[in-house]
Amino acid sequence: MSVETGAPRNLLDAHPETAYFWGRVIGDGEVTNDGVTVWTNDETAAERLAAIAGAEGVNHRIVDREYAHDTSITRSTDTYTVQALGGVGDRAAAALGLPFEGDSGGYRLDALAEFDRQLLRGLLEGCGTVCFKSSDGTVGISFVHDEQKLLEQVGTLLEDASVEAPHDAISETSSGGYWFGLDDAAAPAFGEWVYEGSENSGLFAPSRRRKLRRSVEQAEGY
Repeated sequence: MSVETGAPRNLLDAHPETAYFWGRVIGDGEVTNDGVTVWTNDETAAERLAAIAGAEGVNHRIVDREYAHDTSITRSTDTYTVQALGGVGDRAAAALGLPFEGDSGGYRLDALAEFDRQLLRGLLEGCGTVCFKSSDGTVGISFVHDEQKLLEQVGTLLEDASVEAPHDAISETSSGGYWFGLDDAAAPAFGEWVYEGSENSGLFAPSRRRKLRRSVEQAEGY
């Protein structure tokens, strides 16, 4: 909880914690009549998400996950599941335009735009990829999702952010989803901006932040 902002009154209150939470849900989660489910492979992030959601605990298991760009490739990974049960699912779908019970989403994220840094951080950790491109010594950051409309909203958030984050046009992936990448030259500054203040708030996945920072360091030393 931030000393400056206090705790959110509920999961639909505009707040840094809820912005991060819904970014994670949108990136890798689902909203149903039963509630909200979000997945992460970072235990610390799972515990933070559970605290925000008021969940009783975190479920841990090892599963085979598909790569975002090529679903023919899988790997075994730790997966932590956080659930907020009850009517929050249909309320969130209505308020934020999230996909609900198999329907596509409209993604009305303006209510969280004040906290665009936390929202984009959640989205990056939920449906983003980060890598060091050894061929040219640059950092690659991209967003991948099944719904093109969501990526259009991410693009708008990036264009309105206080950091320069030019990006490619949206393209289809080989698996039928969609993706776009940030310009390589903009990736380091965006990475620094999107994680600014995260140490104090705890709103981040340590493994994802380490990977991004390590990729930037590799690029700087290339």
